[in-house]
Amino acid sequence: MLTLASVLIASYLLGSLPAGYLAGRIARIDIRKVGSGNIGATNVTRVLGGRYGYPVFAVDFLKGLAAVRLSFLIAQLTQFPGASIELLAIIAGVACVMGHAFPAWLQFKGGKGVATSAGALFGLMPLAALVGALIWFITFRLTRYVSVASITAAIALPMVIFVLTRRGEAHREVLFYFSICLAGLVVLRHRSNLVRLVHGTEPRFQKRK
Repeated sequence: MLTLASVLIASYLLGSLPAGYLAGRIARIDIRKVGSGNIGATNVTRVLGGRYGYPVFAVDFLKGLAAVRLSFLIAQLTQFPGASIELLAIIAGVACVMGHAFPAWLQFKGGKGVATSAGALFGLMPLAALVGALIWFITFRLTRYVSVASITAAIALPMVIFVLTRRGEAHREVLFYFSICLAGLVVLRHRSNLVRLVHGTEPRFQKRK
């Protein structure tokens, strides 16, 4: 129980590191008050350019990856039961994504969790994460909508993991349910984007000049 609590707290705190907000402060603006108001890498890139946006994406991605790897380290140090280590890592990934989406320091108003989810999934199942990234990239190139690419990749991931599991590429079927939870969170966090897409007011991505 102590190991589980340690992983939960550490992963949430790691996930709640507001890279986008801090990048805005470095640039002397409050990123929550410009653009879409989101602290994620997409809004940072739109407002401040790739110089700030790409590092924010990298940090958000690495948060998810680090949370999963940290859980494995904690499990090893505490001699956590081997059969439950993967479940512990999945819990770490979920806690990290929740920390990113709902950081206590920013009144629980954080990012949409795409980059952090990708990092966590990469730590758990790299092949599925790479396929998801490819789906995101193709969808983005076709539509130029970051929101559409993110939602499409999130919805596709459970199917990707299911196929890989069935074909023996991975034996950890619990990841399928983990991916469903992540997909649900990503779609939920993009509900305002969905409304704008329906009304035709969702902006296509353009780099800040």
